[in-house]
Amino acid sequence: MKMDFYRSKYPTFPDKSIPCPKYEHNKANGLTAAIVDYVNLLGGFASRISSTGLYREGIGWTKSNTRKGISDIIAVYSGKAYAIEVKIGKDRQSEDQRSFEVDWERAGGLYIIAKSFDDFYEDFNNSLNIKK
Repeated sequence: MKMDFYRSKYPTFPDKSIPCPKYEHNKANGLTAAIVDYVNLLGGFASRISSTGLYREGIGWTKSNTRKGISDIIAVYSGKAYAIEVKIGKDRQSEDQRSFEVDWERAGGLYIIAKSFDDFYEDFNNSLNIKK
């Protein structure tokens, strides 16, 4: 999908000049990037959420203003709001993340835990009633 996007955006570029996107699905950063790109390329909106603090010279670490437990990705597609939490390997939800999930779903959003791209793809399509 991303190659098709690049081809349409840069029609005069030969294919060999367009870098082929590579995603490391076995790492959290790679899986997160793949999911964000997928939703955006479908015409939706997806963004990675960073909840880490910031180091400031002379001050030290300052806390983030982001809610504890917020999901790794916030997305909207076809009028539905998604919170997507990426978990690789033995990584599990924290208590703050479970609390966020409950609040998100109570507000009408859909929450997906993505352990692989295939898991995400299946849950995402099921939420839209799309068959493979």
